[in-house]
Amino acid sequence: MKLAVRGAVLALSLACGTAQGDVFTDGDSLMMQFGPYVYHRHYDPRHNDHPALFGLEWESQSRLELGAVWFLNSFYQPSEYAYVGKRWFFYNPRDDDGLYLKLTAGPLYGYKGQYADNVPFNHDGLGVAAIPGIGYQYDRASAQFVLLGTAGFMITFGLQVAK
Repeated sequence: MKLAVRGAVLALSLACGTAQGDVFTDGDSLMMQFGPYVYHRHYDPRHNDHPALFGLEWESQSRLELGAVWFLNSFYQPSEYAYVGKRWFFYNPRDDDGLYLKLTAGPLYGYKGQYADNVPFNHDGLGVAAIPGIGYQYDRASAQFVLLGTAGFMITFGLQVAK
C-alpha cells in the first residue's frame, strides 16, 4: 500500500511539473494540502493533535478528485490515505470561490497494532476511510473542516499550484 500511495504522490508531482503540456485539460487543477491540527472528541494526553499532514490533489473541471496524503495519525504512526472524491459548491458550480462540501473515500494505511481497530475493515494496517468535509475556497487558497468519523475533526489548508 505504501508504494501505491507514494506512486500516486509522485504521479501528481510529475503532473504539476508538466501542467502546461497536455496533462491537464481546461478547468483541471492541482492542489497542495497541509493539515496542522486535529481535535479529538475524547481527550487523551497521548493523542497527536498535530498530524503534519501533507498531500497533493488533482481535480477535474467536473470536480472529481484524486489525491494522496501523508500524515502522523493520532497515535504518532506514519500513515497514508489515497482517495477519490467529489466537491460540490453551494452556489454556481462553475465558480472557483465560495463554500463547498466534499466527500472522499479510499484506502487508509498506517493504523497498526493496538490501534488497528480505530479504522474500519483494517487488516495489517490497511483499512478504508470515507471522509466528509466542508470548506471555503477563495481564488487559489482554501480552508477545510474535515470530519474524522466519531473521533474528531481536522483543519486543513490548500493552495492550487497548477490550474
